[in-house]
Amino acid sequence: MKIHYLKMLRAVSIVLVICVAAPVSAAGETLRFGVVPQFDARKTRMVWQPILQSLEEQTGIKFELVGSPGIPEFEKQLMAGDFDLAYMNPYHLLKANEAQGYIPLVRDIGRTLFGIIVTRKDSSIRTIHDLDGKTVAFPAPNALGAALIPRAEFGESYKINIQPAYVKSHSSVYLNVVTGQAAAGGGVQKTLQSQPENIRNALRVIYKTPQVAPHPVAAHPRIGEETWSKISKAFLQLGDTQADRELLARIPIKQVGQASLDDYEPLRQMGLDKYYVH
Repeated sequence: MKIHYLKMLRAVSIVLVICVAAPVSAAGETLRFGVVPQFDARKTRMVWQPILQSLEEQTGIKFELVGSPGIPEFEKQLMAGDFDLAYMNPYHLLKANEAQGYIPLVRDIGRTLFGIIVTRKDSSIRTIHDLDGKTVAFPAPNALGAALIPRAEFGESYKINIQPAYVKSHSSVYLNVVTGQAAAGGGVQKTLQSQPENIRNALRVIYKTPQVAPHPVAAHPRIGEETWSKISKAFLQLGDTQADRELLARIPIKQVGQASLDDYEPLRQMGLDKYYVH
């Protein structure tokens, strides 16, 4: 009996070792999907959960939407490799590629990204030079179009000094400007257009940044080429039906297409590292 018991124990141990060592198939994984928090948590979930549900149906892969309380926290999670996939700003991609090897999969190929500076419509501020010494609201220091490029432009091109106020989201930026807590604020056109009509109509755009390739969805290399290729293909197929195109439009993505690191190389020539907050 003792010998028989030892044989059984050895067999069970071998099975356990095999189970632990074997890689989990794509169909059995739950992949953590991070989203840069341009909007509040409720709106982020409302936009992304149906998209992830559609991707699950196409791929058989489960996704967990992982929230971040603000852009700085998102950046820390991203640079630590906490996300298997993430929707991030273009400069985040360059940094995350250097730190963790994140690979861009898809992006909006129907438009470019540019930042904007807004003031109240009834403000006396008309040009960037008028902001010298004033409080300007930004979602976070490294929000590319909404803060990083404008701050670099203020310092290098316009030679002005502003008082930055970091308020966590694009929506908060616009609200701070409308309520007079900031003389101006940084955002991007797509988030301005997503604001309630009373907020949107109270603001005036006084400046636009240079245009760059927009936010990609990128994958951590640990999920493997077979998995990220399947996800990329499923994302591209979301552009095939009107219902799915409407889901993408909420991000907003006008026309989904493949992305590559080469799309974002021009950012390296913009001298943004000087203004990037680590």
